[in-house]
Order: sequence, then structure tokens, then C-alpha cells
Amino acid sequence: MLKPIKTEEQYEISLERVFELMQKDIKPNSIQSDELEILSILIKNYEDEKYPIEKPNPIEAIKFRLDQMGVKESYLSKLIGSSRKTEIFSGVRKLNLPQIRMISKELHISADVLVQEY
Repeated sequence: MLKPIKTEEQYEISLERVFELMQKDIKPNSIQSDELEILSILIKNYEDEKYPIEKPNPIEAIKFRLDQMGVKESYLSKLIGSSRKTEIFSGVRKLNLPQIRMISKELHISADVLVQEY
């Protein structure tokens, strides 16, 4: 019977079991596929609780994404204006809702990252 994961030992055992199940040719809607799905949920819950990953700073996320895209910061200037980009990057001004929407759409950064306090 599956139980919530409460210890590191239970976590490791669950990871091993998931690995075993993933090596098999599991049929959809089978007992094993249900076990794999439930274990995955339990593992994710344990990891979210014990090893939380903080969202990145919005400005750092924008800079990182621009770098990933292989474009310069001037690309952002074209989207929101050069003076606004400078003010936002220097911390003088915060992102506003229209800017968040545009940056999210154009740079494919989740809006929940961009709306955080910074």
C-alpha cells in the first residue's frame, strides 16, 4: 500500500521503485501505471516540501532569457523603450502590468515570475 513520503529513506525507496517501473513496458490504466502515477505525485510533493526551488528574480530572469535567445538587452528596449529598460534594470522603476504581459508573451517568461516583488 502506498503511503505519504515522510523520510529521506522512504523518498529513496520510492525513487528506486519509480525507476524499476519505468524500465517495464507498462500498459495504460494498469495497476502498475497507477502505482507509477501515484508514486510520482508523492515524490513531487516530498521534493516540493523538502527541496523548494525559488522563482528567479524577474530582472535576472529577463536577462537570462535574452542571453538564451542570443539577443542583446537592446531587444528589450525595442519592446518597452530604452529609458524604461534602463530604469527597470537599475531598480528605479518596477515592471508594470502591460510590460509584464508583453515581456511574458515576447520572451516566453511565465508571468508569475515577472510579478514577484524584487
